[in-house]
Amino acid sequence: MTPLLRHAFRAIFALAVLAGPVRAAEPLAEHLWVSRPLIIFADTPLDPSFSRQLAELEREKDALAERDVVIITDTDPGASRSERSALRKMLRPHGFTVILIGKDGEIALRRPVVVTADDITRQVDRMPDRLREMGRP
Repeated sequence: MTPLLRHAFRAIFALAVLAGPVRAAEPLAEHLWVSRPLIIFADTPLDPSFSRQLAELEREKDALAERDVVIITDTDPGASRSERSALRKMLRPHGFTVILIGKDGEIALRRPVVVTADDITRQVDRMPDRLREMGRP
């Protein structure tokens, strides 16, 4: 990845953190082979786990941006099945759930609890595409 592209990803991540996380309506197809979506589901934005998760990610935003991690949130499960987001229909979370998707579109991590940024970066660093990005076989 070129330094200019890396800088652009960092800027996008910083804006997402400052302006609030990206809404879940954003299709995952846009992230395929470009970024690693970290999707945070909660039944309400007032969920204490949701707040703690965002605070945890904020502390390590540079490390996450370096790994092309993009935060997507969904805090509205909808009153009926027809109102649920496409991501909720596809990933079927139950309450608070954190899901990391690799650049290849595969689920790399799924947890019903707050995940540390270190756990996320370690998971990303084990991914084959990340190893190639770092110049490792």
